[in-house]
Amino acid sequence: MKTIINFAKIFEEKNISYQFVGPTALAIQGIHMDVSDSIFIDIQWDSLEQVYDLFLDKLPSEIIKDVKSASFSFGYNENKVHIHCEYNTTIRTNPYRIAVEMEDAIVWCVSFYTYLYNPKADPMLAEKVHSYLLNKQNKMTEANQRAWNQNNYQALINRYGDPANAAAKIKENPEWRLHPFLNYMGDLQDKKILHLMGSNGVKGVALSLLGAKVTIVDFSAENERFAKEVAREAGVSLEYVVSDVLNLPDLIQSEAYDMVLMELGVLHYFIDLQPLFSTIHSKLSKGGIFLLHEFHPISTKLITSSGKKHKVTGNYFDPSLEEVNVAFSKHMGSEQQTELTKSLQRKWTIGEVVTSVGQNGFRITVLEEEPNHKIHDIGLPKTYTLVAAK
Repeated sequence: MKTIINFAKIFEEKNISYQFVGPTALAIQGIHMDVSDSIFIDIQWDSLEQVYDLFLDKLPSEIIKDVKSASFSFGYNENKVHIHCEYNTTIRTNPYRIAVEMEDAIVWCVSFYTYLYNPKADPMLAEKVHSYLLNKQNKMTEANQRAWNQNNYQALINRYGDPANAAAKIKENPEWRLHPFLNYMGDLQDKKILHLMGSNGVKGVALSLLGAKVTIVDFSAENERFAKEVAREAGVSLEYVVSDVLNLPDLIQSEAYDMVLMELGVLHYFIDLQPLFSTIHSKLSKGGIFLLHEFHPISTKLITSSGKKHKVTGNYFDPSLEEVNVAFSKHMGSEQQTELTKSLQRKWTIGEVVTSVGQNGFRITVLEEEPNHKIHDIGLPKTYTLVAAK
């Protein structure tokens, strides 16, 4: 890694835009890769001659050019360094270019997510990334599970009232609890629905009241307690499985469902969408549908609003992980909030979601972007609904 840091300092000193790519970029981000032989760097195309001159003492190869790109290589200590550029491409505006702190330097490289959504990416690199993310996901799930089993039951009481009161309100108008995605669910009578990360069971109880046979999967035992009590008060049957959705028990693995539902604030708990959507596809019967209702990334990643004022405060394409308080913390007292475990999130763009759904065998039939109904936020998307068939 010393060589990588040296190059980062050289390019920074000369104000040359660059990014480490390929196996080198993955190694910088913590993925185990053998980079002892070769280092791969993309540079700003109009800096090519300047970079070549910087390393004349290393006896670089001749520059190989075609109509799209140029490259050369040279030996540096025990490594072979490969320099490459794409003409008329601006390095600094690459949306997946990220900064990584290494010792006393900032090192720029392409995010490993690049290799999951680029059709020209090396499949071997993609597999390395998937494996790394799955391992990291499991560790994140353990932390998130601890967070969602700290005082969550009391937070639900604070928000919805006691289970009898919550059940009475749901029974008054179960359809309202399923707005706006109920429009895409059809006749619910006897439909087998798997609600992944179904949380407190409010949506599950509403679906059951409308005739569906509902199974909820969620890793919070406190959510399960509240959901079962609400279902009992509402007079409906509700199956609840306490489990991580990527490690479903045998009971769920053997079932085939008419519909899988995920809604509002759940995708950001997954740092790789491929295993999630693959799992969902495997749970559906032929012709079954996956229905996703989520917050729009324009409102979660890009724009913040206060009254009439709107500001672009984020980077829509930012692929980094974010540490936040668990969602229910706002319903807890300040003393209890300080005791809560943090939760890690990855916020996804619409393009990443649609691409991942399509890559896992689904046929997307609906993508509806729904407006914000607050008077000062008219014209901004708040949520979206995606419907995909198996």
